Amino acid sequence: MPRRYAVAGTGSRAQSYIRAILQEHPEEAELVALLDPNPGRLAFHQAKLTELGGPELPQYGADDLERMVKEQSVDRVVVTSPDYTHASVVSRLLRAGADVIVEKPLTIDADGTRQIVDAMNESGKSVVVTFNYRYSPRNSALRQVIQDGEIGQVTSVEFQWVLDTRHGADYFRRWHREKKNSGGLLIHKASHHFDLVNWWIASQPTRVFASGGLSFYGSENAAARGMGERPARGTIDGSANDPWLLDLRTDDTNRQLYYEAEKYDGYLRDQDVFAPGITIEDNMSVIAEYANGARLSYSLNAHSPWEGYRVSVNGTLGRAELEVVERAAVVDDQIDPSYPSDRVIAGDVRTNGERLVLQKHWATAVEVEIPRGEGGHGGGDKLLYADLFVGAGNDPLGRAADVHDGVRAVAVGIAANQSLATGQPVVVADLALGGWTTA
Repeated sequence: MPRRYAVAGTGSRAQSYIRAILQEHPEEAELVALLDPNPGRLAFHQAKLTELGGPELPQYGADDLERMVKEQSVDRVVVTSPDYTHASVVSRLLRAGADVIVEKPLTIDADGTRQIVDAMNESGKSVVVTFNYRYSPRNSALRQVIQDGEIGQVTSVEFQWVLDTRHGADYFRRWHREKKNSGGLLIHKASHHFDLVNWWIASQPTRVFASGGLSFYGSENAAARGMGERPARGTIDGSANDPWLLDLRTDDTNRQLYYEAEKYDGYLRDQDVFAPGITIEDNMSVIAEYANGARLSYSLNAHSPWEGYRVSVNGTLGRAELEVVERAAVVDDQIDPSYPSDRVIAGDVRTNGERLVLQKHWATAVEVEIPRGEGGHGGGDKLLYADLFVGAGNDPLGRAADVHDGVRAVAVGIAANQSLATGQPVVVADLALGGWTTA
Protein backbone atom coordinates (compact mmCIF):
# COMPACT_ATOMS: atom_id res chain seq x y z
CA MET A 1 0.00 0.00 0.00
CA PRO A 2 1.33 3.50 -0.81
CA ARG A 3 2.09 5.79 2.11
CA ARG A 4 -0.43 8.57 2.67
CA TYR A 5 1.01 12.07 2.10
CA ALA A 6 -0.12 15.63 2.74
CA VAL A 7 1.51 18.90 1.66
CA ALA A 8 1.71 21.77 4.16
CA GLY A 9 2.41 25.08 2.46
CA THR A 10 1.10 25.51 -1.08
CA GLY A 11 3.38 28.14 -2.57
CA SER A 12 5.32 27.58 -5.78
CA ARG A 13 7.74 25.00 -4.34
CA ALA A 14 4.88 22.60 -3.56
CA GLN A 15 4.25 22.05 -7.27
CA SER A 16 7.27 19.81 -7.84
CA TYR A 17 6.39 17.50 -4.93
CA ILE A 18 2.77 17.20 -5.99
CA ARG A 19 3.83 16.36 -9.55
CA ALA A 20 6.37 13.80 -8.33
CA ILE A 21 3.75 12.03 -6.19
CA LEU A 22 1.08 11.95 -8.87
CA GLN A 23 3.15 11.27 -11.96
CA GLU A 24 6.39 9.60 -10.90
CA HIS A 25 5.61 7.71 -7.70
CA PRO A 26 1.91 6.80 -7.57
CA GLU A 27 2.71 3.26 -6.46
CA GLU A 28 4.67 4.43 -3.42
CA ALA A 29 2.82 7.60 -2.46
CA GLU A 30 -0.77 8.80 -2.32
CA LEU A 31 -1.58 12.49 -1.85
CA VAL A 32 -4.55 12.78 0.52
CA ALA A 33 -4.65 16.42 1.76
CA LEU A 34 -3.44 19.99 1.29
CA LEU A 35 -2.87 22.58 4.02
CA ASP A 36 -2.33 26.33 3.75
CA PRO A 37 -3.77 29.46 5.43
CA ASN A 38 -4.51 30.98 2.00
CA PRO A 39 -7.62 29.60 0.21
CA GLY A 40 -6.49 31.13 -3.08
CA ARG A 41 -3.32 29.08 -3.15
CA LEU A 42 -5.19 25.96 -2.12
CA ALA A 43 -7.58 26.48 -5.02
CA PHE A 44 -4.66 26.94 -7.43
CA HIS A 45 -3.08 23.63 -6.46
CA GLN A 46 -6.38 21.78 -6.55
CA ALA A 47 -6.90 23.04 -10.10
CA LYS A 48 -3.42 21.79 -11.05
CA LEU A 49 -4.20 18.45 -9.41
CA THR A 50 -7.32 18.14 -11.51
CA GLU A 51 -5.32 18.90 -14.66
CA LEU A 52 -2.95 16.06 -13.75
CA GLY A 53 -5.86 13.67 -13.24
CA GLY A 54 -5.64 13.80 -9.46
CA PRO A 55 -8.49 13.62 -6.95
CA GLU A 56 -10.40 16.40 -5.20
CA LEU A 57 -8.53 16.67 -1.92
CA PRO A 58 -9.59 17.77 1.56
CA GLN A 59 -8.19 21.21 2.37
CA TYR A 60 -7.10 22.46 5.78
CA GLY A 61 -6.05 25.75 7.33
CA ALA A 62 -2.92 26.45 9.36
CA ASP A 63 -4.66 25.70 12.67
CA ASP A 64 -5.78 22.27 11.47
CA LEU A 65 -2.47 20.38 11.33
CA GLU A 66 -3.33 17.86 14.00
CA ARG A 67 -6.87 17.39 12.71
CA MET A 68 -5.61 16.79 9.18
CA VAL A 69 -3.17 14.10 10.30
CA LYS A 70 -5.89 12.33 12.29
CA GLU A 71 -8.80 12.63 9.86
CA GLN A 72 -6.81 11.63 6.78
CA SER A 73 -4.58 9.02 8.49
CA VAL A 74 -1.54 10.87 7.15
CA ASP A 75 1.73 8.94 7.28
CA ARG A 76 4.03 11.69 6.06
CA VAL A 77 3.80 15.44 5.41
CA VAL A 78 5.87 17.45 2.94
CA VAL A 79 6.49 20.89 4.49
CA THR A 80 7.03 23.67 1.95
CA SER A 81 5.85 26.58 4.09
CA PRO A 82 8.01 29.71 4.70
CA ASP A 83 11.19 29.17 6.70
CA TYR A 84 10.02 30.96 9.83
CA THR A 85 7.13 28.49 10.19
CA HIS A 86 9.23 25.33 10.00
CA ALA A 87 9.97 24.88 13.69
CA SER A 88 6.33 25.13 14.73
CA VAL A 89 4.85 23.24 11.79
CA VAL A 90 7.36 20.38 11.85
CA SER A 91 7.24 19.87 15.62
CA ARG A 92 3.42 19.91 15.65
CA LEU A 93 3.24 17.37 12.84
CA LEU A 94 5.71 15.07 14.58
CA ARG A 95 3.73 15.14 17.81
CA ALA A 96 0.55 14.54 15.83
CA GLY A 97 2.04 11.26 14.63
CA ALA A 98 3.35 12.01 11.13
CA ASP A 99 6.83 11.72 9.68
CA VAL A 100 8.06 14.87 7.95
CA ILE A 101 9.88 15.82 4.76
CA VAL A 102 10.92 19.46 5.08
CA GLU A 103 12.39 21.82 2.51
CA LYS A 104 15.70 23.36 3.42
CA PRO A 105 16.49 25.13 5.63
CA LEU A 106 15.41 22.97 8.55
CA THR A 107 14.73 26.17 10.51
CA ILE A 108 16.17 29.66 10.92
CA ASP A 109 17.58 29.79 14.47
CA ALA A 110 18.92 27.77 17.39
CA ASP A 111 15.58 27.68 19.21
CA GLY A 112 14.00 26.14 16.13
CA THR A 113 16.56 23.33 15.97
CA ARG A 114 15.92 22.45 19.60
CA GLN A 115 12.14 22.55 19.10
CA ILE A 116 12.25 20.17 16.13
CA VAL A 117 14.76 17.69 17.58
CA ASP A 118 12.90 17.56 20.92
CA ALA A 119 9.63 16.82 19.12
CA MET A 120 11.28 14.14 16.99
CA ASN A 121 12.81 12.43 20.01
CA GLU A 122 9.57 12.58 21.99
CA SER A 123 7.38 11.32 19.15
CA GLY A 124 9.68 8.69 17.68
CA LYS A 125 8.87 10.00 14.20
CA SER A 126 11.41 10.98 11.53
CA VAL A 127 12.50 14.13 9.71
CA VAL A 128 14.12 14.22 6.26
CA VAL A 129 15.59 17.47 4.91
CA THR A 130 15.57 17.90 1.12
CA PHE A 131 19.04 18.95 0.02
CA ASN A 132 18.60 18.46 -3.72
CA TYR A 133 22.01 19.91 -4.55
CA ARG A 134 23.60 16.75 -3.14
CA TYR A 135 21.94 14.85 -5.98
CA SER A 136 23.15 17.08 -8.81
CA PRO A 137 25.60 14.91 -10.77
CA ARG A 138 28.33 17.57 -10.68
CA ASN A 139 28.21 17.80 -6.89
CA SER A 140 28.04 14.02 -6.53
CA ALA A 141 31.08 13.74 -8.80
CA LEU A 142 33.10 16.04 -6.53
CA ARG A 143 32.02 14.04 -3.49
CA GLN A 144 33.21 10.86 -5.26
CA VAL A 145 36.62 12.38 -6.02
CA ILE A 146 37.11 13.38 -2.37
CA GLN A 147 35.68 10.14 -1.00
CA ASP A 148 37.98 8.08 -3.22
CA GLY A 149 40.99 9.83 -1.67
CA GLU A 150 42.12 11.42 -4.93
CA ILE A 151 43.26 14.64 -3.22
CA GLY A 152 44.18 13.03 0.11
CA GLN A 153 43.12 14.61 3.39
CA VAL A 154 41.16 17.82 2.85
CA THR A 155 42.89 20.90 4.23
CA SER A 156 40.70 23.73 2.93
CA VAL A 157 37.72 24.63 0.74
CA GLU A 158 37.27 27.84 -1.26
CA PHE A 159 33.62 28.37 -2.23
CA GLN A 160 32.25 31.33 -4.20
CA TRP A 161 28.54 31.52 -5.08
CA VAL A 162 27.01 34.31 -7.17
CA LEU A 163 23.28 34.93 -7.64
CA ASP A 164 22.35 37.00 -10.67
CA THR A 165 20.06 39.99 -10.97
CA ARG A 166 17.06 37.82 -11.81
CA HIS A 167 17.39 35.10 -9.18
CA GLY A 168 19.26 37.04 -6.50
CA ALA A 169 17.03 40.09 -6.76
CA ASP A 170 13.94 37.98 -6.21
CA TYR A 171 14.86 37.31 -2.57
CA PHE A 172 14.57 41.04 -1.96
CA ARG A 173 10.97 41.18 -3.25
CA ARG A 174 9.53 38.41 -1.08
CA TRP A 175 9.13 37.49 2.56
CA HIS A 176 12.83 36.52 2.56
CA ARG A 177 13.78 40.23 2.60
CA GLU A 178 13.14 40.39 6.37
CA LYS A 179 15.66 38.49 8.45
CA LYS A 180 13.06 37.49 11.02
CA ASN A 181 11.36 35.46 8.28
CA SER A 182 14.30 33.79 6.57
CA GLY A 183 17.37 34.14 8.74
CA GLY A 184 18.89 35.96 5.76
CA LEU A 185 20.57 34.38 2.77
CA LEU A 186 23.23 32.87 5.04
CA ILE A 187 20.51 30.48 6.17
CA HIS A 188 17.83 30.42 3.49
CA LYS A 189 20.17 30.07 0.51
CA ALA A 190 23.59 29.23 1.90
CA SER A 191 22.36 26.29 4.01
CA HIS A 192 22.41 24.46 0.65
CA HIS A 193 26.06 25.38 0.22
CA PHE A 194 27.16 24.68 3.77
CA ASP A 195 25.46 21.29 3.57
CA LEU A 196 27.45 20.52 0.43
CA VAL A 197 30.70 21.35 2.23
CA ASN A 198 29.73 19.27 5.28
CA TRP A 199 28.88 16.36 2.99
CA TRP A 200 31.82 16.74 0.60
CA ILE A 201 34.43 16.68 3.35
CA ALA A 202 32.50 14.45 5.80
CA SER A 203 32.91 16.81 8.74
CA GLN A 204 31.09 19.49 10.67
CA PRO A 205 31.80 23.13 11.54
CA THR A 206 33.27 24.08 14.90
CA ARG A 207 33.94 27.84 14.71
CA VAL A 208 32.63 30.57 12.40
CA PHE A 209 33.44 34.19 11.63
CA ALA A 210 31.39 36.30 9.21
CA SER A 211 31.30 39.73 7.61
CA GLY A 212 28.62 41.18 5.37
CA GLY A 213 25.97 43.77 4.77
CA LEU A 214 23.32 45.25 2.51
CA SER A 215 25.49 46.92 -0.12
CA PHE A 216 23.39 46.98 -3.28
CA TYR A 217 19.65 46.58 -2.69
CA GLY A 218 17.50 48.65 -0.33
CA SER A 219 16.42 52.29 -0.28
CA GLU A 220 19.64 53.75 1.12
CA ASN A 221 21.80 52.18 -1.58
CA ALA A 222 19.36 53.26 -4.29
CA ALA A 223 19.41 56.84 -3.02
CA ALA A 224 23.20 56.87 -2.86
CA ARG A 225 23.31 55.89 -6.53
CA GLY A 226 20.78 58.57 -7.45
CA MET A 227 18.05 56.20 -8.58
CA GLY A 228 15.27 58.57 -7.57
CA GLU A 229 11.78 57.73 -6.35
CA ARG A 230 10.81 54.08 -6.76
CA PRO A 231 7.40 52.35 -7.06
CA ALA A 232 6.37 50.28 -4.05
CA ARG A 233 5.71 47.19 -6.17
CA GLY A 234 5.99 45.97 -9.73
CA THR A 235 2.51 44.74 -10.61
CA ILE A 236 0.50 47.87 -9.86
CA ASP A 237 2.97 50.73 -10.04
CA GLY A 238 5.78 49.37 -12.16
CA SER A 239 7.04 50.01 -15.64
CA ALA A 240 7.64 47.28 -18.18
CA ASN A 241 10.95 49.00 -18.97
CA ASP A 242 12.31 48.60 -15.43
CA PRO A 243 14.22 45.28 -15.19
CA TRP A 244 14.17 45.38 -11.39
CA LEU A 245 10.37 45.19 -11.16
CA LEU A 246 8.26 42.05 -11.30
CA ASP A 247 4.76 42.19 -12.78
CA LEU A 248 2.91 39.16 -11.45
CA ARG A 249 0.32 39.41 -14.21
CA THR A 250 2.79 38.43 -16.94
CA ASP A 251 3.03 34.83 -15.68
CA ASP A 252 -0.06 32.66 -15.09
CA THR A 253 1.42 30.90 -12.07
CA ASN A 254 2.50 34.11 -10.35
CA ARG A 255 -0.81 35.76 -11.20
CA GLN A 256 -2.98 32.99 -9.75
CA LEU A 257 -0.75 31.84 -6.92
CA TYR A 258 0.15 35.28 -5.58
CA TYR A 259 -1.49 38.31 -7.19
CA GLU A 260 -5.02 36.94 -7.12
CA ALA A 261 -4.46 35.33 -3.71
CA GLU A 262 -3.07 38.40 -1.92
CA LYS A 263 -6.60 39.55 -1.00
CA TYR A 264 -6.74 36.71 1.53
CA ASP A 265 -3.62 37.48 3.56
CA GLY A 266 -2.06 40.66 2.14
CA TYR A 267 1.17 38.95 1.10
CA LEU A 268 2.92 40.95 -1.65
CA ARG A 269 5.19 38.90 -3.91
CA ASP A 270 6.34 41.84 -6.06
CA GLN A 271 7.84 44.44 -3.73
CA ASP A 272 10.55 46.72 -5.09
CA VAL A 273 14.07 45.52 -4.35
CA PHE A 274 15.11 49.11 -3.57
CA ALA A 275 12.32 49.75 -1.06
CA PRO A 276 12.80 50.47 2.66
CA GLY A 277 12.51 47.67 5.21
CA ILE A 278 15.02 45.16 3.83
CA THR A 279 16.98 43.65 6.72
CA ILE A 280 18.98 40.87 5.03
CA GLU A 281 22.47 41.11 3.54
CA ASP A 282 23.32 40.92 -0.17
CA ASN A 283 27.13 40.52 0.21
CA MET A 284 28.52 38.00 2.70
CA SER A 285 31.83 36.34 3.55
CA VAL A 286 32.33 33.47 5.98
CA ILE A 287 35.37 31.71 7.44
CA ALA A 288 34.58 28.37 9.09
CA GLU A 289 36.77 25.83 10.86
CA TYR A 290 35.88 22.13 10.78
CA ALA A 291 36.30 19.24 13.18
CA ASN A 292 38.67 17.43 10.80
CA GLY A 293 41.00 20.44 10.66
CA ALA A 294 39.81 21.79 7.30
CA ARG A 295 38.91 25.44 6.80
CA LEU A 296 36.22 26.97 4.59
CA SER A 297 36.39 30.36 2.87
CA TYR A 298 32.90 31.17 1.52
CA SER A 299 31.37 34.18 -0.23
CA LEU A 300 27.88 34.95 -1.54
CA ASN A 301 26.90 37.85 -3.80
CA ALA A 302 23.23 38.44 -4.69
CA HIS A 303 23.54 40.99 -7.52
CA SER A 304 25.92 39.37 -9.98
CA PRO A 305 25.46 39.72 -13.77
CA TRP A 306 25.87 35.92 -14.08
CA GLU A 307 24.91 32.99 -11.86
CA GLY A 308 26.86 29.98 -10.72
CA TYR A 309 29.60 28.84 -8.39
CA ARG A 310 33.26 27.95 -8.11
CA VAL A 311 34.60 25.44 -5.59
CA SER A 312 38.21 24.48 -4.97
CA VAL A 313 39.03 21.71 -2.51
CA ASN A 314 42.66 21.48 -1.43
CA GLY A 315 44.13 18.30 -0.03
CA THR A 316 47.42 16.69 0.94
CA LEU A 317 47.68 15.00 -2.48
CA GLY A 318 46.32 17.74 -4.75
CA ARG A 319 43.32 19.88 -5.60
CA ALA A 320 39.86 19.46 -7.14
CA GLU A 321 38.11 22.40 -8.84
CA LEU A 322 34.44 22.59 -9.82
CA GLU A 323 33.11 25.49 -11.86
CA VAL A 324 29.42 25.79 -12.73
CA VAL A 325 27.83 28.52 -14.85
CA GLU A 326 24.07 28.19 -14.41
CA ARG A 327 23.25 31.36 -16.36
CA ALA A 328 25.94 33.22 -18.27
CA ALA A 329 23.97 36.46 -18.49
CA VAL A 330 20.59 38.00 -17.77
CA VAL A 331 19.35 39.52 -21.04
CA ASP A 332 15.93 40.45 -22.38
CA ASP A 333 15.10 37.06 -23.87
CA GLN A 334 16.35 35.11 -20.86
CA ILE A 335 14.04 36.29 -18.10
CA ASP A 336 12.22 32.93 -18.20
CA PRO A 337 14.10 30.65 -15.76
CA SER A 338 12.97 27.53 -17.64
CA TYR A 339 15.23 28.01 -20.67
CA PRO A 340 17.71 25.14 -21.22
CA SER A 341 20.81 25.24 -19.04
CA ASP A 342 23.05 24.61 -22.07
CA ARG A 343 21.81 27.63 -24.02
CA VAL A 344 24.59 29.59 -25.72
CA ILE A 345 24.46 33.38 -26.01
CA ALA A 346 25.95 34.61 -29.27
CA GLY A 347 29.08 36.66 -28.69
CA ASP A 348 29.30 35.92 -24.95
CA VAL A 349 32.71 34.75 -23.74
CA ARG A 350 31.05 33.06 -20.76
CA THR A 351 28.89 30.04 -21.57
CA ASN A 352 26.60 27.94 -19.44
CA GLY A 353 28.13 24.67 -18.37
CA GLU A 354 30.11 22.76 -15.76
CA ARG A 355 33.62 21.42 -15.39
CA LEU A 356 35.34 19.33 -12.71
CA VAL A 357 39.15 19.29 -12.78
CA LEU A 358 41.48 17.14 -10.69
CA GLN A 359 45.17 17.93 -10.36
CA LYS A 360 47.50 15.97 -8.16
CA HIS A 361 50.88 17.16 -6.99
CA TRP A 362 53.64 16.73 -9.59
CA ALA A 363 51.07 16.01 -12.34
CA THR A 364 49.10 17.80 -15.00
CA ALA A 365 45.39 18.54 -14.58
CA VAL A 366 42.74 16.11 -15.83
CA GLU A 367 39.03 16.67 -16.37
CA VAL A 368 36.67 14.38 -14.44
CA GLU A 369 33.60 13.32 -16.38
CA ILE A 370 30.30 14.52 -14.93
CA PRO A 371 27.33 12.26 -15.76
CA ARG A 372 24.57 14.04 -17.66
CA GLY A 373 21.34 14.32 -15.67
CA GLU A 374 17.83 15.14 -16.79
CA GLY A 375 15.45 17.52 -15.05
CA GLY A 376 15.85 20.18 -12.39
CA HIS A 377 19.13 20.84 -10.56
CA GLY A 378 21.14 18.94 -13.18
CA GLY A 379 19.05 15.82 -12.73
CA GLY A 380 19.23 15.98 -8.96
CA ASP A 381 15.50 16.49 -8.35
CA LYS A 382 14.52 13.19 -9.97
CA LEU A 383 17.07 11.28 -7.88
CA LEU A 384 15.98 13.10 -4.72
CA TYR A 385 12.31 12.22 -5.23
CA ALA A 386 13.22 8.58 -5.79
CA ASP A 387 15.03 8.56 -2.44
CA LEU A 388 12.12 10.32 -0.72
CA PHE A 389 9.28 8.21 -2.03
CA VAL A 390 10.94 4.86 -2.79
CA GLY A 391 13.80 4.81 -0.29
CA ALA A 392 17.49 5.63 -0.33
CA GLY A 393 18.71 2.05 -0.51
CA ASN A 394 22.46 1.45 -0.55
CA ASP A 395 23.89 4.77 -1.68
CA PRO A 396 27.71 4.79 -1.38
CA LEU A 397 27.66 8.61 -1.54
CA GLY A 398 25.22 8.96 1.39
CA ARG A 399 23.08 11.61 -0.26
CA ALA A 400 19.94 11.19 1.87
CA ALA A 401 19.87 13.84 4.62
CA ASP A 402 18.29 13.49 8.06
CA VAL A 403 17.54 16.04 10.76
CA HIS A 404 21.14 16.05 11.99
CA ASP A 405 22.37 17.00 8.53
CA GLY A 406 19.75 19.75 8.57
CA VAL A 407 21.08 21.06 11.89
CA ARG A 408 24.69 20.98 10.68
CA ALA A 409 23.71 22.88 7.52
CA VAL A 410 22.06 25.76 9.37
CA ALA A 411 24.75 25.74 12.07
CA VAL A 412 27.13 27.79 9.92
CA GLY A 413 24.44 30.34 9.04
CA ILE A 414 23.19 30.68 12.61
CA ALA A 415 26.74 31.16 13.87
CA ALA A 416 27.49 33.55 11.01
CA ASN A 417 24.45 35.70 11.85
CA GLN A 418 25.62 35.92 15.46
CA SER A 419 29.11 36.84 14.27
CA LEU A 420 27.65 39.58 12.05
CA ALA A 421 25.84 40.98 15.08
CA THR A 422 28.80 40.85 17.47
CA GLY A 423 31.82 41.14 15.20
CA GLN A 424 33.32 38.13 16.96
CA PRO A 425 33.98 34.50 15.97
CA VAL A 426 31.37 32.03 17.25
CA VAL A 427 31.99 28.53 18.59
CA VAL A 428 29.20 26.38 17.18
CA ALA A 429 28.94 24.14 20.25
CA ASP A 430 28.13 27.23 22.35
CA LEU A 431 24.90 27.73 20.36
CA ALA A 432 23.37 24.62 21.97
CA LEU A 433 21.70 23.55 18.72
CA GLY A 434 19.23 20.70 18.88
CA GLY A 435 20.87 17.33 18.34
CA TRP A 436 24.35 18.86 18.16
CA THR A 437 27.36 16.77 19.00
CA THR A 438 31.06 17.42 18.56
CA ALA A 439 31.68 13.89 17.27
